[in-house]
Amino acid sequence: MLKIPNKFASPLIILLLISVSAVAGEKLNVVTTLTDFADIAKQIGGDKVEAFAIAKGYQDPHFVDPKPSYIIKLQKADLFVHGGMDLESGWVPPLLEGARNANILPGAKGHVDASKGVHLLEVPSGDPAQLRAQGDIHIYGNPHYWLDPVRGKQIAENICAALSRLQPQNEAYFKSNLEAFTKKIDAKVAEWQALMQPYNGVKIVAFHNSWPYFDERFGFDIVAFIEPKPGIPPTPKHLAAVIDQMNQIGVKVIIVEPYYSKDPCNLVASKTGAKVLELATAVDGAPEVKSYLDVFDYNLKKLIAAFQQIAEAGNNGK
Repeated sequence: MLKIPNKFASPLIILLLISVSAVAGEKLNVVTTLTDFADIAKQIGGDKVEAFAIAKGYQDPHFVDPKPSYIIKLQKADLFVHGGMDLESGWVPPLLEGARNANILPGAKGHVDASKGVHLLEVPSGDPAQLRAQGDIHIYGNPHYWLDPVRGKQIAENICAALSRLQPQNEAYFKSNLEAFTKKIDAKVAEWQALMQPYNGVKIVAFHNSWPYFDERFGFDIVAFIEPKPGIPPTPKHLAAVIDQMNQIGVKVIIVEPYYSKDPCNLVASKTGAKVLELATAVDGAPEVKSYLDVFDYNLKKLIAAFQQIAEAGNNGK
């Protein structure tokens, strides 16, 4: 056994304690694909993390320019959180390859697929090649699961587990934050569902199929899409069919993501008397949306205001 002379023992112990303390107090660098994941990471990690989201809240998460500055962020990352399910398959692989950070690659301690353990919707069956030929079909299911706040709790659990792996000395702190986040979500979901209850079953039209989880949680009914297939621009023939359907069943609301052209929606609205609502699909998707909870506060407030105006006009869209 190595014997340390007494005259060096105390300074060495002090240095070790300082070193351990520095590691314990060092913030983890978290890089996420989406702003929602970054906000959840901040809420679970608290003052133990610095979080950065690559895609902005107003950007289409399917298509992000893989800038060199993002590679530098990933080179320094302790934790990488992505949506999985091929959502970011066009831009995450080249960023990870360029970063060459083994600590955040699939299977490493610093890699989180946020979809792990999430109950998924619209999981297709059949040959993947044929499915992709039908448009922007995701072969693992609809990837917009973070638009259900209850599923957001699973995302938070996944991030909490990863933070605890990287800083086990702070596991109790992360779990305490997770518990507070979960309670906050449960309270807000009860409040939101009570607000939406009068509008249960109201029929609406959406531009893109981003909303099945949001729809399922809050009880409205998406009956058609402006896109004929996911990722395929609408044709005049398809828009005419949507207009005809909306007029037949009295649909008066069209929802659209911030990053899609509003022109087709406005055209359909002009023929049906519908309102076009731009909803936020992520944190920073609108100036007022600064947190994960704000996403739902903002969207539901806009929907309820529209439903109330429609009801006052004598057409509730059911």
